[in-house]
This record gives sequence, C-alpha cells and structure tokens, in this order.
Amino acid sequence: MANELKIYWTRGEGAARIRWGTPGDFTRCERALDKHVGSARAKRICAQWHYDMNGFWPGDRRNR
Repeated sequence: MANELKIYWTRGEGAARIRWGTPGDFTRCERALDKHVGSARAKRICAQWHYDMNGFWPGDRRNR
C-alpha cells in the first residue's frame, strides 16, 4: 500500500498536483499530505520524495 501511495504522489495524479521540480513543490506536497498523515510525518515523507524527484533535499542551496 505504501508503494502505491508513493507512485500516486511521485508519478501519478498526485504528482501533477504537486508539480515536482517547480518552486513550491515541497510546500504543496506537505499541504496535500498533512491532512492524511499529520504535519510531522508529512514533512518527512515530502522531504524524501523531494529528494527522490529532484535529486537534492528541500532547503538545499540548489533549491533556489
């Protein structure tokens, strides 16, 4: 089940909502997941997915 959710948010319809690789992608992910898993867990999940999709961590100097 967890793998299906990751696919949805990183490659499927959820990814279209987040628009990975554009400014604000981490924030959009965090807001979308917050209502489902809570704020702290959403931040951890979105940070990992941001790294997976963009190749660098949110807050990294390359994210400017």
